[in-house]
Amino acid sequence: MSRTSPHGHFQDRHTEPSRRGLLKTAGGLTAALAVGASAAALTGTAAEAAPATFTHPGMLHNGGDINRAKVRVAAGDDPWLSGWNRLTANSRSQSTWTARPQATVYRGSGYPENYGILYNDIAAAYQNALRWRVGGTTANADCAVRILNAWSSTLTSIQGSADRFLAAGIYGWQFANAAELMRGYAGFDLARFQRMMLNVFYPLNNQFLTNHNGACITNYWANWDLCNMASVMAIGILCDDGAKYDQAVNYFKTGAGNGSIKKAVPFLYANVEGYDLGQWQESGRDQGHTVMGMGQMGAICEMAWNQGDDLYSYDGRRFMKAAQYVAKYNLGMNVPYTTYTWGTGTNCAQQSQTVIGSGSRGQARPVWAMLHYHYNRRLYLDDRYISQMCFSVAPEGGGGDYGTTSGGFDQLGFGTLMYAK
Repeated sequence: MSRTSPHGHFQDRHTEPSRRGLLKTAGGLTAALAVGASAAALTGTAAEAAPATFTHPGMLHNGGDINRAKVRVAAGDDPWLSGWNRLTANSRSQSTWTARPQATVYRGSGYPENYGILYNDIAAAYQNALRWRVGGTTANADCAVRILNAWSSTLTSIQGSADRFLAAGIYGWQFANAAELMRGYAGFDLARFQRMMLNVFYPLNNQFLTNHNGACITNYWANWDLCNMASVMAIGILCDDGAKYDQAVNYFKTGAGNGSIKKAVPFLYANVEGYDLGQWQESGRDQGHTVMGMGQMGAICEMAWNQGDDLYSYDGRRFMKAAQYVAKYNLGMNVPYTTYTWGTGTNCAQQSQTVIGSGSRGQARPVWAMLHYHYNRRLYLDDRYISQMCFSVAPEGGGGDYGTTSGGFDQLGFGTLMYAK
């Protein structure tokens, strides 16, 4: 059961199991009856014939996460209060933020790049939404809604070099998460926002995952797949679209590109100084992009978890082994490395990396709290290196706290506030 630890105990789950998850795991008529499905749904011959029903809020944060943060901050308890103080100190968390929506967003050299406007506005929408959800301040909610509505009434296209696929992926899943927090709030035009996600973001996400910009299937680094997978999953949840959600889950498990779990973690090392490790696909490149991968895959796993699917532990907890590997190296310790060879360009010309990449080693990014509090506090596993990384950068900030360029906005952040248990 994906809602429980390996020992079968519920871990800090304050919301009911998703009806979608019950339909998928219990099977057929029994599950449909258990969740009160309509008589029409009961005529289906298998569980998948029932309508997909999603938990809301159910992306990076479920109702229990939000309630815990609200109660703990109100009580003045750390580390939640320290995480809250980082949120409220961020300039993008202020209710006076003014959106600057664009009809066309460009990312890529040689184009009139303006994508920085988008990622700043997304950070502001998300952070104002968090302030409302945790602090109850309607001024922040109104600000988040103004930003979301402004963009959904304006944006029609994402253009640029191949980097347009990065924009559609990273900002797609982030934008959907901001909207999910504001679902049901007075004045928020959810239907129009859903149309924007379906018509502007999803086509690029899908195009990349199915065609990879016409390149050799291994040409693009794992993060390119991962951000587009995350966007497809988030759009599926936001729009109650089971087919899109399943597209992302299936790609995670068996996709052709480097974002699928076995290609993102190509080599495993058993019991290295007492811990199982997994080499990340981008480890020979540099550590900035490698740690980014922890955030992108982590977002996929967390969103799936909140819908009843346990990708965190899929394939013998392969992702945890990778996160331990990445954390250990970025803490300054040695890890094993196997030569990584892949095909590039359109003709799959081979390249190899023979040593781990030390660039940006130890760089702080707000990705570790989500992983530590899942593996250590939901599942009670020994996550020695993840834990050390988590507390070395606590309390986590968010957009703009880790640089003003795009790398500082690749994650939404504030994991100390929202995931501490």
